[in-house]
Amino acid sequence: MSKQVAGAASLPSRSVGSEKAEMGDGTGVGSTPAPVKKKLSVLIVDDNSMIRTIHTILVNRMGMEVESQVAENGKVAVDLFRSGKSFDVVLMDWEMPVMNGIEATKELRNMGVSSTIVGVTSHSMDTEKDAFMAAGLDDCYGKPLSIKILKDILQKMKIDA
Repeated sequence: MSKQVAGAASLPSRSVGSEKAEMGDGTGVGSTPAPVKKKLSVLIVDDNSMIRTIHTILVNRMGMEVESQVAENGKVAVDLFRSGKSFDVVLMDWEMPVMNGIEATKELRNMGVSSTIVGVTSHSMDTEKDAFMAAGLDDCYGKPLSIKILKDILQKMKIDA
């Protein structure tokens, strides 16, 4: 199932010959515009500053242009979306003060947020992960994440890293 990624920029439409690249004969014939690369936006939500730092470093090493932002709890994440921000991917911790990951994920889904929300947790039992998934996650992994897991997430989103 393919999913529309929230905040995804659409490519600008171009009329044929609107921007001719100079070819050897100067006609621009056969020229095609360079593909526009979209910047991936990622929100990292975790109360542990070390995990936020690790995940920020990993996200920035994905081999693509990434814009990342951090939030120290679920309420900050929800407030960012309420203020009009949008992200392609949200990496959501489960256990946080103020508003935990389950509450934040439910609230985001109730607000109509369609971003990919990936749970990141130290809980390893399937029943615990199932409870987190039931809140509206797209996927759930143990922490800390790895480059391989991040690439798997992007592959599921149909984004090349």
